[in-house]
Parts: sequence; structure tokens; C-alpha cells
Amino acid sequence: MAAAREVRPASPRRAVRHHPTLAGLAELPARDRAYQDLRYRILTGRLAPGTTLLETELAALLSLSRTPVREAAIRLAEEGLLEIRPRHGITVRSLSPGDVRDILDVFSALEIKAVELVARRGISVAEAARLDALLDRMERNTAAGDIARWSDLDDDFHSSLVALCNNPRLQRTLGEYWGQQYLARQMVVRLRPLPLQSDIEHREIMAAIKAGDPAAARAAHTRHRDRADHLQLSLLHAHLSGAQPAPVPIPPTPEQEESP
Repeated sequence: MAAAREVRPASPRRAVRHHPTLAGLAELPARDRAYQDLRYRILTGRLAPGTTLLETELAALLSLSRTPVREAAIRLAEEGLLEIRPRHGITVRSLSPGDVRDILDVFSALEIKAVELVARRGISVAEAARLDALLDRMERNTAAGDIARWSDLDDDFHSSLVALCNNPRLQRTLGEYWGQQYLARQMVVRLRPLPLQSDIEHREIMAAIKAGDPAAARAAHTRHRDRADHLQLSLLHAHLSGAQPAPVPIPPTPEQEESP
């Protein structure tokens, strides 16, 4: 395996994915405060899917005037988290298995491309060390059985990879879908098995990136996303129906496919 190359670091900012938090809310302008507060309530389930409120009710809930609340609602509707119906109120969107499948089709395809771009660009020694440290922490949480914490770190790892692809348009589009896929993840995180296979696949992706092999990185990330998305959809069906999730096959590696 080739060592990580000395390259000019990408911008240190993460891809546009921000875990729901109310930290620093009071210092924000009114429209940003409305957006962050409302988004937090949606992503953490404090405003459950299907909840419908009038604009005046939302403004009272957030202790803000109607104008910043309206602007926040429009922004969240563009992200797929709300539905605005004139004279009928603002509704927190529910996600069906079909919705989640469509979201993952787009989200995963873009993320796979981002990882390919990262491998083509190359990563610095410092960037590789930071990503490896994330994987170390994830594996420790797998060993401890802390799947909720592992899931947060998993999102940090994927987000950090996307942040290195040097394609702002791709990053921005992924950010627009982030909230929807986050909601789907939160619905099933307690149901998922220990992520042993994901930990293995993450190391394979990193090995391809460090080797500067875009084709191998794309193939490894495609196998990972295919299996992970299949698992998520299976768990979601089980969550909604009360059934046992179907077993998820592990895609073969290229070496396994070529063996007799």
C-alpha cells in the first residue's frame, strides 16, 4: 500500500452536515435562530412526523415573529423536512420506506463520487491520521457495544471524507439531503447489529484512498453503501411492521468475484 501523499490540504470545513444542537442559539440572527431551533426539534423528534402547525403557532412555539419563522420553514421545506400548504399549515414530513430508498439512491451515489474524487486528489498525512483516528474510535465503540455513539462517529467519518473532495456543488447537494437521511438513521439505530462489517469496509475504503486508487476507492465505497443501505431499508421495514429484519448479504470483493 502506498503511503499517504504530501498534498495541499483541503479546506478544513466539514461537508454541510450539522448534528442537531441548540448550542449558541441565542447569539444567532432571528432567521438563523428559527431555522436551527426548528430543525433541532424535527431531527430530534420533538416535532414528530405528521405534526401540523399554523405559522402563528410555530412563531409562538419558537418565541419569534412570523417572518423569520416563515423563512426558516421555506428553507426546511427545500431540505425535504417540512411541507408547506397555504392556508393548511406547516407539516413535519413523514418518510415512507419508498422515500428513504429514493433518498439513499441519490445520497449514496453522490457520496461514492466524492470518495472517488478524494482518492484522485490524494490526502495529506495529517488528513489520513485524522480519519484513521476516527476509525479507531468507531472500532472501540463497536467493541463496547455503543451503537448510538458509533453512529455519530460514522457520520463524522463520512462527512469528513466528503469535505475533502474539493467539489462545493457536490458537498452542497449532499448537505441538502443530509437531514432526511439522518431522520431515517435515527429511526433504526437501536435496531442495527454491531457494525463489525462496516468497520472492515471503512478500512478498505481508507486503504484505497491512501493508495491513491480512485477505482478501488469507488468500488470499496460502492460495496459499503450497497450493503449499508440494504441494511437500513431492511431495519426500517422491520421497525414499521414489527417483523424481524431480513439478513443482509455481504457483497463480494473483486478478489472473491475472480476466485473460482
